[in-house]
Amino acid sequence: MHIGVPKEIKDQEFRVGLTPSSVQVLCQHGHQVFVETGAGQGAGFTDAAYQQAGATIVTEATVAWNQELVVKVKEPLPTEYDQLHKGHVLFTYLHLAADRMLTECLLQSGITAIAYETVELPNGQLPLLAPMSAIAGRLATQMGAHYLERQHGGRGVLLGGVPGVRPGRVVVLGGGVVGTEAAKIALGMGATVEIIDINVARLVELENLLGAQASYLYSTPSQIEASVQAADLVIGAVLVPGKRPPQLVSRELVAQMCPGSVIVDVAVDQGGCIETMHVTSHSQPSYIDEKVVHVGIPNMPGAVPWTATQALNHSTLPYVVKLANYGIDAVLKDEPLARGLNIQAHQLVHPAIRETFPDLI
Repeated sequence: MHIGVPKEIKDQEFRVGLTPSSVQVLCQHGHQVFVETGAGQGAGFTDAAYQQAGATIVTEATVAWNQELVVKVKEPLPTEYDQLHKGHVLFTYLHLAADRMLTECLLQSGITAIAYETVELPNGQLPLLAPMSAIAGRLATQMGAHYLERQHGGRGVLLGGVPGVRPGRVVVLGGGVVGTEAAKIALGMGATVEIIDINVARLVELENLLGAQASYLYSTPSQIEASVQAADLVIGAVLVPGKRPPQLVSRELVAQMCPGSVIVDVAVDQGGCIETMHVTSHSQPSYIDEKVVHVGIPNMPGAVPWTATQALNHSTLPYVVKLANYGIDAVLKDEPLARGLNIQAHQLVHPAIRETFPDLI
């Protein structure tokens, strides 16, 4: 099969769909890989490394896009919509629940679109979302600590505190992979941490994992209100696979937070769980609303592309190999991959996406 790897064009997105080592594996299976020049440069992978692995370097994005299987990291942007072609397979993060325009364009194009974030194992785990969620969770706390500094608009709180001064208060909304990793880093910094989740069994798991350092609280409106009001840093880590997350923090509640507090909403790529949050970027990462600093970068792991690209490829490569070996018939042979199918033959396939856009069915 012919496989294309276009260069990512999202703001300061330096990850790349395939590493040279992944290209080597695919070439050993008899496939041809076409990599747009410079696609891996931001992650530390040169064109020469791809050539050595067996790839063909192409100078135009159109050539990389015009292959049977296109492997990316982020969703196509409007300037790439005319690159979507019937009969091709697109394998990347899509997050369609928050992007009606892209959903409509994919439907019209006739392309087969498989989303990393909805590939699902029988036990409910999301193997292709997990590595980026882990990185985003860890980065969320780092960024939160950064924006709590006075020079970056924050109230001047050191998360770890010092003897004689209380540490910062961190509230994590959601106890999944993002929330767990965010809490780990916050605890490592010495912050006071509260994790709020609606799943009591998960709270028990987290207590066994993290110990008595953190507080594990059941999610109710009153509990969220009490915790968020007192927080120095709120991290949105809510996930409903394939759907927009529930809005847990209202504008009214944000206005009750201490001026200079910080909110980092990792769920913003699916629509966000904070009413006052909107998408930001690595170029313009923050803004202030209701006197609170907001950070809503949807491609947060793009800040650490060397780590993130390799972590992603470790998870995606087995599925890419199956798609290359069997084409779209791979979804008949692999149930998790079949669950990742979002759009095929001008039709919405994934149940959550169909529920989000019933008028497009």
